[in-house]
Amino acid sequence: MNLFIKLFATWGGSGYSPFASGTVGTLAAIPLYIWLARLSLPLYLVTLVAFFFFACWVSGKAEIIFNEKDSGKIVIDEVIGYLVTMIAIPADWRYIGAGFLFFRFFDIIKPPPARWFDQKIKNGYGVVLDDVAAGVYAWLCMLVMTRFL
Repeated sequence: MNLFIKLFATWGGSGYSPFASGTVGTLAAIPLYIWLARLSLPLYLVTLVAFFFFACWVSGKAEIIFNEKDSGKIVIDEVIGYLVTMIAIPADWRYIGAGFLFFRFFDIIKPPPARWFDQKIKNGYGVVLDDVAAGVYAWLCMLVMTRFL
């Protein structure tokens, strides 16, 4: 079971990157997004909700396994954050790249409530919710971009 949790928490090992593991984990999320983008919007959203709860569970268990709070090795939270960023966004390489940049920007600066989730909730939900909040900010930027550019 520990191997299963490590595999998903590190998103196939991308969380073990010696530098910028969150960025590497976000890059590793792109193939999943491309695959999910073929789904209808309702099915994408249902999958996203299920993945959110799975990511929270995995993150909480991984904190115990790694014996670290919000370990840099845990990047499944970046995966869910990127998937939130890309809700109803066409799977075009320009949007994929822009979504990556917007998400990384908001994940790094952690505007409210992302910073609050990151600092106050000390379990798997806290690990994931700050990235979901960053994903919502990035998604709003993506909506503006896709509608007006």
